[in-house]
Amino acid sequence: MNKINYIYILLSLSFVSCFDSSKPNYQFFPNMYESVGYDTYAESSAFANGIEAQEPVEGTISRGWEPYEYEDTNEGYELAKLNLKSPIQRTEESVKTGKELYGIYCSVCHGSKGDGQGILMTREKFLGIPSYADRDITEGSIYHVLMYGINLMGSHASQVDQEERWKISQYVMDLRDELKK
Repeated sequence: MNKINYIYILLSLSFVSCFDSSKPNYQFFPNMYESVGYDTYAESSAFANGIEAQEPVEGTISRGWEPYEYEDTNEGYELAKLNLKSPIQRTEESVKTGKELYGIYCSVCHGSKGDGQGILMTREKFLGIPSYADRDITEGSIYHVLMYGINLMGSHASQVDQEERWKISQYVMDLRDELKK
């Protein structure tokens, strides 16, 4: 055999002896095997300003959310109390849904009757929760409070949508009428 054949044999033996079938020598598209994690607002070299594609376009509104024209101030509360009216027609079904939602989100503090004697009040986790009978409230003021919160009560806007807030408002007005009897 000539010298070139010996070199070919030697090279082929070295490749066979170094090959490990569990670890291929070359990966195509290594990011598919070991993905790189990116934080939402992290700096990135992929865009000119670093984070351009990771922020929503200015002026966009989340799907399903509609702007609310009353500000989160005492004046906004008073304006909502006077001017804001429910766009939802009052039906047995809407009040029934409002009652269910009230039971989930409101009764734990305000009580099932709206008297301010919810389980958190009776266990003294929160004190001074008002009864609806003692308050001069309207559907608009209830909606506003559900939207922004007031005093110790936080906003419920992320938990109940616009239609559900109106249904809760309708049910709270029924509770208030019952308490005033």
